[in-house]
Amino acid sequence: MQNAIFEVYDERFYQFVGYSGTLQELYDKAVWAEGPAWFPEQQRLIFSDVKANKMYCWELEKGISIFRDMSHFANGNTVNQYGELVTCEHGRRGISHTDKEGNVRLLVDRIENKRLNSPNDVVVKSDGTIWFTDPPYGILTNEEGYQSSSEIIGCYVYCFDPICNEITIATFNTMRPNGLAFSPDESQLFVADMSRVEFEQQGLHHLVVFDVEGKKLHNRRTVAEITPGIPDGFCIDKQGVIYCSCATGIIVLLPDGTKLGRILLNKTTSNCTFGNDEKTLFITASNSLYKLTIL
Repeated sequence: MQNAIFEVYDERFYQFVGYSGTLQELYDKAVWAEGPAWFPEQQRLIFSDVKANKMYCWELEKGISIFRDMSHFANGNTVNQYGELVTCEHGRRGISHTDKEGNVRLLVDRIENKRLNSPNDVVVKSDGTIWFTDPPYGILTNEEGYQSSSEIIGCYVYCFDPICNEITIATFNTMRPNGLAFSPDESQLFVADMSRVEFEQQGLHHLVVFDVEGKKLHNRRTVAEITPGIPDGFCIDKQGVIYCSCATGIIVLLPDGTKLGRILLNKTTSNCTFGNDEKTLFITASNSLYKLTIL
């Protein structure tokens, strides 16, 4: 365990985040750690090791254990309104659901008989609808899935309604959507758009926001350009403060794009999620899982 390193640009960082914290590395043997999801009922964290095709579980008393040895190249994970696991799978190119007994079923993998690319990150709205991004990273090579041609020729944000089994393209207005999170009142959806992976000079590395209207997204605006690196996964607290991954750790922003500061890890960071409260942040970064505790 070590003291967390904060790089502060705006004094409001101390108000919204805190003055100090501790950083504990919980695991360091992943190939590419991603998709942390906290389950308060069980007091455990589930996360993916995408490139190793595994999922892990961390518990305070037991530490790390294998949750799923063959994960279909799982990436993003979240918890639905019933406390159950919802997972993006690159391998099956779809979204799966795991109930509390451990039964797994694939919810959706196609739209109009065309296979999705490789769902990447996912959130569940309070009404039970499942919103996810679908960039091509799981079909470009065999490293994070199975190399294949896209059947869609586009990378969109989708809304899937498990009650009526209906999938909707929420917006066409993204190039390489990745992480996503709702504002506290769910009136807006923030999305990481990161085409810089393919286009180093002209590609996007932006956090953008849309207005939510039913199952559609409208009125795209740029929140901030994320540097160094790209925005990947992120989470938003009850005050609307955004904790976004980047090449050196977590950058903390206000919804208007004001950069308050950074939580420095000095390694490429992929995602984060809150624990029991907003004083605990679980962070996946390269090969590691960290626990940040704000003091």
